Amino acid sequence: QVQLVESGGGPVQAGGSLRLSCAASGLASYYMGWFRQAPGKEREGVATIDTRSGSTYYSNSVKDRFTVSLDNAKHTLYLQMNGLKPEDSAVYYCAARSTPLWGRDPLGGTAYGYWGQGTQVTVSS
Repeated sequence: QVQLVESGGGPVQAGGSLRLSCAASGLASYYMGWFRQAPGKEREGVATIDTRSGSTYYSNSVKDRFTVSLDNAKHTLYLQMNGLKPEDSAVYYCAARSTPLWGRDPLGGTAYGYWGQGTQVTVSS
């Protein structure tokens, strides 16, 4: 059974850092990534990675502040978040796709079929 379990969220002051983790099991993925959703807002693609080539993709709002990485030996995806802002507050979800994208947007949520339960990140000013 496919399972994605996020951890590492919590409260943090503006300008601080957090490192999110996603432990994956029962899945051979081609793409994995992080998405977030704040109350009353649409789901947003944050950062994704091609698990075979290592190519990464970031939303403009987090570029140069967040870094996505994958430890294949540990089957764990990470999101290092630096310089956090109040607008980064949201529930962060880990997602995976089991086939190549074949031209689809790597930051588009509809391209991913497997999702974790989410972890809350709250940034205070």
